[in-house]
Amino acid sequence: MKIDKELQKQVMDELTWEPSIDAAGIGVCVDSGVVMLSGTVQSYPEKWAAERATERVKGVKAVIDEIIVRLPGDFQRGDSEIARTAVNTLDWNASLPHGRIKAIVQNGWITLDGTVEYYFQKVEAERAVRGLLGVKGVTNRVNVTPVISPVDVKGQIIKAMERAAEVDAKKISVETRDTKVILRGAVKSWVERDEAERAAWAAPGVSEVENKIEIAA
Repeated sequence: MKIDKELQKQVMDELTWEPSIDAAGIGVCVDSGVVMLSGTVQSYPEKWAAERATERVKGVKAVIDEIIVRLPGDFQRGDSEIARTAVNTLDWNASLPHGRIKAIVQNGWITLDGTVEYYFQKVEAERAVRGLLGVKGVTNRVNVTPVISPVDVKGQIIKAMERAAEVDAKKISVETRDTKVILRGAVKSWVERDEAERAAWAAPGVSEVENKIEIAA
């Protein structure tokens, strides 16, 4: 389909434009706006950056990331060394509650467990370990504990979206079910969709966001 071919070219151009990515090793396939990334990269941050770059492209409806991380020889690290480094990194991060996040490492893949009060802490924990030498991937199982009522959460999210320059809050509805937030509506771009979701995650006590916002044609 012509639209898919044009979108494929735009994604490839964005990957090439992003300085943290070696696009030569990445393949791009598009089917009805759904982009599948394949190939190999030399680090997990590069894989992560490729997925984020793809999401930025207008017209992308979803991303399937099948990129494989193949670390160069001098990047290889044992699981015990990665685990020690991850624990120290989490403990020394002032944004994270001390001792409440655990890191389990298997074959270079880090799994994070624990509880925090804010979603940004969950995100920060993953960001902190994502770039460690030898890491091939991260699974974030950190839970966010509720601290305020769902009614307060909904009001704060709506106000946050109204303040955001990139979001047309009138086109988005917010529903709360205990600590879960459901977003619905239609926006002009993936960036606007992500910004609305970011606003929802920023509310204290939110443990899950179901983003049903669609990208308008």
